[in-house]
Amino acid sequence: MSYIDGNLVAGEQVVYRTRLHWLLFITPVLFTAIVLLPIAWYLANGSWSRYTWIPLAVGLLLLLTTFIKRQSSDFAVTNKRVMMKVGVFSTRSIELVLNKIEAIAVNQSFIGRIFGYGDIVITGSGGTKEAFSHIQGPLAFRRAVQSVADTHASPQPSSISATVSPPPE
Repeated sequence: MSYIDGNLVAGEQVVYRTRLHWLLFITPVLFTAIVLLPIAWYLANGSWSRYTWIPLAVGLLLLLTTFIKRQSSDFAVTNKRVMMKVGVFSTRSIELVLNKIEAIAVNQSFIGRIFGYGDIVITGSGGTKEAFSHIQGPLAFRRAVQSVADTHASPQPSSISATVSPPPE
């Protein structure tokens, strides 16, 4: 069970959910391919062949930690609040009630726009800012917050109707 699903209150429903973008894997994959695999090849073809597993294990460990980081991140918009959590052993979680959110800024680089990721900075009441990097679909996340916030902000039709009585004669 994810952090979001485990912390929903009665009557709360997830409207939008996302996580860290898959491009998080680019750095560990490139480091493994460009640095660690040539080291492993050099070790395998030399007198140190019994140590070939070390750079391969380091590459696998880098990929595993990145996978765990991505899987343990959770970002959601519900009909009542915005919930965000990153981390496994040392976690950082933020839960903001929709009416306490003043602004949501989305920062995207050119590459981020192409691949659909960016940074989100949420400004809460009192000016507190919470930033999260490399979020998948940050514009859709902001739209979800705005659409849910708009439904909360729009006045509900009143079931009490005023009766007008004619003036006394």
